[in-house]
Amino acid sequence: MKILKLKTRFAPSPTGFLHLGNIRTALFNALLAKRNDGCFLLRIEDTDFDRSRPEYIAALLEDLRWLGLNWVEGIGVGGSHQPYLQSERESVYARYYRVLEAMQLVYTCFCTAEELVLSRRAQLAAGRPPRYTGTCARMSSAERQERLNSGLQPTLRFCVPIGQIIEFKDLVRGLQRFCSDDIGDFVIRRADGTPQFLFANAVDDNLMEVTHVLRGEDHLANTPRQLLLLEALGLSAPNYGHLPLIVGTNGEPLSKRLGDLSVRKLRAVGYFSEALLNYLARLGHSYGSDLWMDWNELAAGFSQERLGHAPAHYDEIQLLHWQAEAIRHASIERLWCWMGPKVWELVPTKLAEEFVITVRSNIRFPVDALFWAERLFSTKMIRSAESQDAINTAGHEFFGEALAAYNQNGANYQTLICELQRRTGAKGKNLFMPLRAAFTGETHGPELARILTILHHTETVRCRLLSCI
Repeated sequence: MKILKLKTRFAPSPTGFLHLGNIRTALFNALLAKRNDGCFLLRIEDTDFDRSRPEYIAALLEDLRWLGLNWVEGIGVGGSHQPYLQSERESVYARYYRVLEAMQLVYTCFCTAEELVLSRRAQLAAGRPPRYTGTCARMSSAERQERLNSGLQPTLRFCVPIGQIIEFKDLVRGLQRFCSDDIGDFVIRRADGTPQFLFANAVDDNLMEVTHVLRGEDHLANTPRQLLLLEALGLSAPNYGHLPLIVGTNGEPLSKRLGDLSVRKLRAVGYFSEALLNYLARLGHSYGSDLWMDWNELAAGFSQERLGHAPAHYDEIQLLHWQAEAIRHASIERLWCWMGPKVWELVPTKLAEEFVITVRSNIRFPVDALFWAERLFSTKMIRSAESQDAINTAGHEFFGEALAAYNQNGANYQTLICELQRRTGAKGKNLFMPLRAAFTGETHGPELARILTILHHTETVRCRLLSCI
């Protein structure tokens, strides 16, 4: 008997940009594979021709690579189970449709969408769970042929056996039990001839030797159907685990329609990939430590036993925390590149390293770096209302003494402060805030000593003090 190496997969449909829920699913599967020295596979489920787009495929590949979720088998990488685009696997599915047809486990269905909606409404009104009533299962061969001859395109339904209990051990939720009588015959091939998700997904997982599947709990109801299909085809099923969904601030599950939470949007704003990974790895999964982790540490601490059961709530404050951690751990060179061209145009190259060190703890995104670049290096002084108030309160005499102290001590911050305190008698907030307001136009921000050093190099300290006299 062949012993399969642990293999997980991520199988997105290219119908939109990846959002945080998609990425967490990919991440958990990648971490499970890494933790067990297994294989992480990427398959594209693009059989929905009306909604699938090549640009979405290109985007999701780019997003996954940017995040460092590197698959070792699948599209763009290759492997022994090609092709990895479901749109190129029609002959594979046709073969298994014929197997089910030969065993008389499927039948054509001519029910329209409108008829199915009316049937569901009637069942719900009667207090019964909605399921297909088997209308077309009772159709004679002559009736079927007549409808085919008239040009109607049927779906293909799988015959669900009566009176069976379907059991499986969920990797997250433990033992799950379903009754086949509650399921109803379900579609496995659409009227246009393309495979339904349930069918292609289950068949491909077996043929590609996937052993473990972590996916959203919205797929839980699909699992008993897929188990029935695989059993009928004589194919083994992977171990399924169903993750609680990520919900937004409105309590609704995240979706591709929420563009603000797409990976591309978050990346464009300036989030670091490591910030997203550290955040998502803890969203519905617990670690023994809340400290920053690199990829190997995240994988080493990942366990299916640590996966939660309750919905995971998106928390922007937590995401911002991990963004701050990413900035704290990033190299000076990387942060300088991340800050972008607008910052490069303002900050002299010789002061690039000093600028990054100075503002590192006060920025979260490139736009924040640009804010401080403008405050420190722009020839046009920009002052907030609060800083102007601080300057007015300190008075002209204070800044005259500050200029004299600077002329005497230069950029030696501690000596300058001591001298200014001696000259003015000002202490604490009354001493530091007017200086900060004069130097930066703000009443908060980076360490004042470093700001003084940077401004001293650009010879603008005197100009800014003079403007307050």
